[in-house]
Amino acid sequence: LPGFYYDPEKNRYFRLLPGHNNHNPLTKDSIQHKAMECKRLRLLEEEEKQNQKTTRAGLNSSVLLQKRQLGLFSSTSYCRLVHELKVNCMQRRKIEIHSPDSSVTGTNNFKIIVADVACERIFTVNDVEHGGCKYGIINLSGLGKESLTVEMYDNLYFTNRKVNSVCWASLTHPDSHLCLMGIAETPGCASLLPASLFSSTNPGDRPGMLCSFKISTAWSCAWCLNPQADNCFSTGLTRRVLVTNVVTGHRQTFGTSSDVLAQQFATQTPVLYNGCRSGEIFSIDVRQRNRKGQSWKATRLFHGSAVTSIHLMEAEHYLMAADMAGKIKLWDLRTAKCVKQYKGHHNEYALLPLHVNEEEGLLIAVGQDCYTRIWSLQDAHLLRTIPSPHPSSKDAIPSVVFSSRLGGSRGVPGLLMAVKQDLYHFSYN
Repeated sequence: LPGFYYDPEKNRYFRLLPGHNNHNPLTKDSIQHKAMECKRLRLLEEEEKQNQKTTRAGLNSSVLLQKRQLGLFSSTSYCRLVHELKVNCMQRRKIEIHSPDSSVTGTNNFKIIVADVACERIFTVNDVEHGGCKYGIINLSGLGKESLTVEMYDNLYFTNRKVNSVCWASLTHPDSHLCLMGIAETPGCASLLPASLFSSTNPGDRPGMLCSFKISTAWSCAWCLNPQADNCFSTGLTRRVLVTNVVTGHRQTFGTSSDVLAQQFATQTPVLYNGCRSGEIFSIDVRQRNRKGQSWKATRLFHGSAVTSIHLMEAEHYLMAADMAGKIKLWDLRTAKCVKQYKGHHNEYALLPLHVNEEEGLLIAVGQDCYTRIWSLQDAHLLRTIPSPHPSSKDAIPSVVFSSRLGGSRGVPGLLMAVKQDLYHFSYN
């Protein structure tokens, strides 16, 4: 009935009221939120009872092994299906976070977590009550199969800047520094900090900030590992890209027609890929000098909505990109065509990252609806949807890290999920 809502629990209709100045208004938003919360609680209950079903019929360990022994599966297909089975068997366990300063442990909500290349450390950005952010590093070396305890070190001096983007930087040794991009006041601020600022050593021995400069609002950042553009990092700004050499201080500016929301450097060549608010993805060869016009743009791809995240695949022939319409596409850079699309992701306006693990053949993304979804890279099949342990809200979108070696080369495999003040581990074995 127009203007009425049918409640299946009470088996009757209720009038839809406008959402202002009503004691207990029944609005479309509140109805939708209630339905989403019921679905989340039902999925959590199924997970706790280990009732989640595999997405492919007949997928279980005994059947897989039997078919492999009969020669019905190749080694590649068998490994891929085993990884899918592992994804469906992951169980959530809460991690205990210890800190030298026990007064600040667990009091601030996680906003961003980013792992270094070896997955030994995780850099965290936490919102603080009075505004701004608090930064810290979590050491994952204590994360074992039995023990779920990690150490967190923070530096309370850096608490005043809101952060839009973070990346690890390898200046003196692998993952030795951190690039932070955000908004201090107006204009914004770009900083390169030594990771040793967040350690348990004597504060007097710690080096100071390597570089910090004011810029317009920064949306994204990326560090270059190619030796032809050594010691360089890029900053995606409002309508321009800024490439800075940390050692020499030399800067290159490339004008764009839109805000640059996502960036990544290639490793085999000194090429920077950029994703824009306009939906355009383009590459820049940072060796060339900037010229007027847009002739410096090389590869150009187009999404129908703002590009929020890009990931260059290992062979650097393919690029994964996600946008604000919830679409995730795999592009072939040689033909500039979309070859796969991963369906089910939910996004409307948030800057949400993609996580690709080619070794395990998995794609992971957290949606604006607070669900963590995992796809098979090979056939774009949605393998699992993980509900958030907390009620869905704009300030409770989980941040995740996935690795087959959490804590280093001998670490444990699994998914880390930071949401609100909690850190969870989903064992992948």
